[in-house]
Amino acid sequence: MRVAALPPFQRFLDEHRDAVWGFLAASVGPVEADDCFQETFMSALKAYPRLGADSNLRAWVLTIAHRKAIDAHRRRARRAVPTENVEELAGAAPPPRDGRDPELWSAVEALPERQRTVVLLRYVADLSHAEIAQVVGSSEEAARSALHSALSKLRKGVEP
Repeated sequence: MRVAALPPFQRFLDEHRDAVWGFLAASVGPVEADDCFQETFMSALKAYPRLGADSNLRAWVLTIAHRKAIDAHRRRARRAVPTENVEELAGAAPPPRDGRDPELWSAVEALPERQRTVVLLRYVADLSHAEIAQVVGSSEEAARSALHSALSKLRKGVEP
């Protein structure tokens, strides 16, 4: 009986880069997504040889991407803002992403972090509830509940 081996790293990257990029672009914006994307796959490259052949590679790499997105949000919060730009930034709406509805994006960005993350993992990265639970470190039931709560808030907050 032969044990399955991990695919070569390049094939792994090719198979998962679109899902990771989509999640990061939606989570941190297209500008910061480049850096987070590189950091994600550098971390993955270092840890890849230690993975078991039966690992859920998609959920694993999106877990790394999720952590890199959290780091980016923390860096952004610590970043100094020039005083002459404070008033401009305070009232500025985020730019629409990928031609999507800016009102919806604003509502998604206003969700609490965990709810925003599960929405992005479900609808941008197209993960199952079980995979979302693995990425965020919760039970499948908790992931479903967080997604349900987030969608309820979005339905109330965004006019059709």
